[in-house]
Order: sequence, then structure tokens, then C-alpha cells
Amino acid sequence: MDNALANSVHDLVLESPMGAKGLAQAVGKPYSTLLREVNPYDAGAKLGAETLLSIMKVTGNIAPLKIMASEMGYSLSPSQESSGSN
Repeated sequence: MDNALANSVHDLVLESPMGAKGLAQAVGKPYSTLLREVNPYDAGAKLGAETLLSIMKVTGNIAPLKIMASEMGYSLSPSQESSGSN
């Protein structure tokens, strides 16, 4: 995982308002497994796309998605459906 992306996901989990333990429970992962998967210094652990999507949905934080879009030369904007719901 790209360093900026890995750090973004790690920070997102650790700084979640619900706490990392609450977030782990919300995405259906054991706490220790989630922390290992998002650890940017653990080259042996990998975070699945489905888990990342769940983390972003639960927290409402799309910072990792913005980093991925930027790396690919894209920018993000909310769809008309979601722009009126916040």
C-alpha cells in the first residue's frame, strides 16, 4: 500500500470517534486483526478492499478514497443523491 494511503487508513482507524475497538466491532473484525491490517509498518498484513470500504462507510471518512483517486489522476465529487443527504 502507498505510504500516504497506508498512513491515512491507519490514522482513520486510530482517530475514529467511536474508537478503534468500536470500529473493529462495527466492521466485523477482531480488534487485533484490524490493527494489524492497518499497521503501515507490517509488510505481512494486508487490508482488504471490502474492509476498507466498510471502514469508510462506518466512519463517513473518505480520505483514503481521495488519496486513491488522486494517485490515479482523478478527483471526487459527491453524487447528486448523496449531496442533499448531509
